[in-house]
Amino acid sequence: MKTLRDVNPGESVSVVKVHGTGALRRRLLDMGITKGTKVDVLKMAPLGDPIEVTVRGYDLSLRKAEGEIVEVE
Repeated sequence: MKTLRDVNPGESVSVVKVHGTGALRRRLLDMGITKGTKVDVLKMAPLGDPIEVTVRGYDLSLRKAEGEIVEVE
């Protein structure tokens, strides 16, 4: 299973599923990270946290822990 955390800067992926439960999952869904959404990874901080992505036309920064629950292809 490939997650958003595993994607390299410059790659584009599609969301397969958002795993997890509770507030974190709800927050990601509310930000537009839903099944079938195209996500472009723009850049990563030197230590890998946070990850900057483009989702539905806006830039978003996610922590590694948040990226781990987003399954992509």
